[in-house]
Amino acid sequence: MDAARPAATGARAAPVVFLTGASSGIGEALARHYAAEGATLGLVARRAAQLDALAASLPGQHFTFAADVRDAAALQAAAESFMQQTGVPDIVIGNAGVSVGTLTGEQEDLPAFETVFDINVLGLVRTFAPFVKPMQARRSGALVGIASVAGIRGLPGAGAYCASKSAAITYLESLRVELRGSGVKVQTICPGYIDTPMTAINPYPMPFLLSADEAAPRFARVIARGTSYAVVPWQMGVVARLLRLLPDAVFDFAFAKAGRKPRGTL
Repeated sequence: MDAARPAATGARAAPVVFLTGASSGIGEALARHYAAEGATLGLVARRAAQLDALAASLPGQHFTFAADVRDAAALQAAAESFMQQTGVPDIVIGNAGVSVGTLTGEQEDLPAFETVFDINVLGLVRTFAPFVKPMQARRSGALVGIASVAGIRGLPGAGAYCASKSAAITYLESLRVELRGSGVKVQTICPGYIDTPMTAINPYPMPFLLSADEAAPRFARVIARGTSYAVVPWQMGVVARLLRLLPDAVFDFAFAKAGRKPRGTL
């Protein structure tokens, strides 16, 4: 629903936020959190009906864009439309992501590998690209990428997802250094286990599981602080660091028979 940006009240204007993957899970929770704070939102997702229903349920006035992060032209058009109506956003959150079990030895899983990388890695590039130069010109703004602790070490049956999130972490690090001194912050958030439709099918224990509504304000605090890299919840950050320190032989033995996400199509 398109409308003019509401007037800000108080000493500090509420932020303008552009958010992908907004129709469910973490994205929906972030939308609800920022809307409650008075933000003006640009909400992007593939599912137009769910996106419009979300926007209609939020306080304030917001903009919706039915677009796939695999479509660079659609994202460019959404970004330009949003900026024409609100100005350059304060925060751009690349949240769209997918996960599915994959096995390299199964030829029919190749399309799933391609889709996961296209959305989880190149989707970030396509999301941020329209905003980099406008933010540089203004000398402010935050580009926030939602990665995952799954990018810290590779897990069996999750080669596509783990590798894509590892690539996302490295891409965001490169972009952060690239934009150093420009006034534009690049922030990486690595969620642990968050209770969303994506994790609902996981057939294994998920320690330190958070609901999306619990996770969203924690993400927002990380963004507000300008932290360059954070794991949410922090306990999973400790686990991830310990896993990174394990010798390969120990890690391989411990996780060779770990539970695996079901394979499927995307």
